[in-house]
Amino acid sequence: MASKGDLKILSDNRSAGHNYHLLDRFEAGIVLTGTEVKSAKTGKIQLKESYAEVAGNEAWLLNAHISEYSHGNIMNHAPVRKRKLLLHRAEIEKLQTETREKGLTVIPTKLYLKDGKIKVEIAVAKGKKFHDKREAIKAREMQAEAKAAIGRRARE
Repeated sequence: MASKGDLKILSDNRSAGHNYHLLDRFEAGIVLTGTEVKSAKTGKIQLKESYAEVAGNEAWLLNAHISEYSHGNIMNHAPVRKRKLLLHRAEIEKLQTETREKGLTVIPTKLYLKDGKIKVEIAVAKGKKFHDKREAIKAREMQAEAKAAIGRRARE
């Protein structure tokens, strides 16, 4: 759980950048129960297979796994359930048009704590093809090799 400025990142979806071209990003609030908040603050969240959808002028987060709270009682939450995202109407309409007309996907990239409130960063994304993933890996390896060569050169 890294901290960045006044943000405390609770969960990061690293595979999102590998599997998708991330386009527009939005910050959304999320409706959670008490035990979900306590479990999220301890970092027991998995966003890897999750996605968001717009249905009936509301945005929803689906397939996000928030583990049950260890000290929860019989009223503990279900780990995987549909959770409402809090966005402005214009943002919801933009998400709706991009997903319906352009065939793009909305995925969560990170879940973080900001000013005591849990927020989700969602991104409109387009799936990468296999060759795009290979090119990204090749570019990353070349950059690492160049950085190592510069480091060796500086030590000599």
